[in-house]
Amino acid sequence: MKLFLYPLVAAGLLLAACNGQESGKQPASSTNAGDTGKVAVMTFEKQVHDFGNVTQGEVVEYSFKFTNTGNKDLLIQKAEASCGCTVPEWPKEPIKPGESSYMKVKFDSKGRPEGYTEKELFIQANTNPPLVTGPRIQCVIVAKK
Repeated sequence: MKLFLYPLVAAGLLLAACNGQESGKQPASSTNAGDTGKVAVMTFEKQVHDFGNVTQGEVVEYSFKFTNTGNKDLLIQKAEASCGCTVPEWPKEPIKPGESSYMKVKFDSKGRPEGYTEKELFIQANTNPPLVTGPRIQCVIVAKK
């Protein structure tokens, strides 16, 4: 019985020690003393764009309009899509509170199977939380005639 309890207690202590190390870290979205209470907020005008029917091999694009509805400059560090066939382009300069900009999304249907598809954007910015689930694109891929 003791042989069974020793590894169990050791594992519990190890987990407790690992969790204790996290408490001294600052959150990734911490602010400077002068920025207390200020936060950037990314608000998209449209959450979904439907391209309709897209012929296999066709490249389509759409620009999603967004506004910084927060009270701090918005700075986008990175944007990715749920698939490599979808490539977002975003502004590299800060977006001031109240200003708008665009995130262009290109979808390449080459090699994609026929049928309905939907791709989602994931954006890393100086928002709280720092990872924003962005808008989506959707379409129906049809075979070339």
